[in-house]
Amino acid sequence: MSEINNSLKRLETDYVDLYIIHRWDYNTPIEETMEALHDIVKSGKARYIGASAMFGWQFQKALHVAEKNGWTKFVSMQNHLNIIYREEEREMLPLCKEEKIGVTPYSPLASGRLTRDWSVTTHRSETDHIQKSKYDATADADRLVVERVASIAEKHGVPLTHIALAWLLQKETVSAPIIGATKISQLKDAVGALQVKISPEEIASLEEPYVPHRIVGHN
Repeated sequence: MSEINNSLKRLETDYVDLYIIHRWDYNTPIEETMEALHDIVKSGKARYIGASAMFGWQFQKALHVAEKNGWTKFVSMQNHLNIIYREEEREMLPLCKEEKIGVTPYSPLASGRLTRDWSVTTHRSETDHIQKSKYDATADADRLVVERVASIAEKHGVPLTHIALAWLLQKETVSAPIIGATKISQLKDAVGALQVKISPEEIASLEEPYVPHRIVGHN
């Protein structure tokens, strides 16, 4: 309660529309977390609550605890999902579809790897160790996917960004990807993806080279 008050003070507002917890807390009973979040909603300081990267069983447990006790349930899942990291398709996306929960993926452009030709390097690609820990282990397989993205982007006459985001937006469960824009030009570029429609054949082509990845982001 102290931290939501601090947040509202910094934001200079009376409430937030969506209050999201950051991953699963292994040191706190989920009952305690869900009751505290419910109290925040009932106090009028947040309208809805969301969760972020965790295992499907954890998210289901949180939903069950809230329902069992008549507490506020999560309405959104902020998880790690993009065309070169699709492990969320196994459990989390079907769960969110069944429970009618909106998905707002982070890292939709794989830390920039889906925005440029594979051979091009940037300062970030060479120094961002978090990015490397996410994607370096599967670089050979991921390259094939990025090459498909580039091919379809060329066919449509659009940047790679548009195809990568269009792939996300065609997923029924995805409400909106979280774009980590640092410049207005990057935001405008991302918005352009809304005008791109990719065919079922193109989607199949984009997805065909994918190989399983180790889980990243849940811990």
